[in-house]
Amino acid sequence: MTVSAASDLTPAFQEMGRVFEEQTGVKVIFNFGSTGMLAQQIERGAPVDLFAAANVSYITELERQGLIVPGTSIRYARGFIVLWSRADSPFPVQRVSDLTHPEVRRFAIANPDHAPYGVAAREALQSAGVWEKVQPKLVLGENVNQAFQYAQSGNVDVAIVALSLALQAGGGQWVPVSENLYKPIDQGMAIVKGTPRQREALQFARFVSGAQGRQVMEKHGFALPSSGQGQ
Repeated sequence: MTVSAASDLTPAFQEMGRVFEEQTGVKVIFNFGSTGMLAQQIERGAPVDLFAAANVSYITELERQGLIVPGTSIRYARGFIVLWSRADSPFPVQRVSDLTHPEVRRFAIANPDHAPYGVAAREALQSAGVWEKVQPKLVLGENVNQAFQYAQSGNVDVAIVALSLALQAGGGQWVPVSENLYKPIDQGMAIVKGTPRQREALQFARFVSGAQGRQVMEKHGFALPSSGQGQ
């Protein structure tokens, strides 16, 4: 079964995929990337069974196009962004406005054209009144995981990334970005129309939104909806 999933889900879904396969015998192949790019692949007919987006709006749009199995859309988590830098960083960034300091030479975010975490990062920078000022320092990652890798490798001083990625990384330091600075990152998933594996896709979606899956999602820094079902 193929699951296209937003990059912020990499650590959580890899863990869940192993447990799900052990319990059901169903092997899950993950295709991680930016939500917008994954949605475009589905629009072009890519063989995807389940789509887990970083923003529910992409599920809604695919549903509008008739590319989602009706009634299978669920909101499964809310994500958060943080400022991440290496442990050896000489300038500890504490807030978004610190990115204007000369000590920060370059910083990365996911491309807001197609990555919900990039959209949230841009919103935070705009809300803090520094978006225009920091343009010369800005490096765009194809997705939030690539932006994170830029910071881990030292190619940039700081990255605005998903909390889920920051929690699984060793040797770094991070501070949360105020939730007042960006719109909630509500994440949704749905079964892709035409899949020959609808039963298995539904099984995995229920696993994610069930007790075991919710425990894993919470461990990886996601907030959980009051119910795994519905929008």
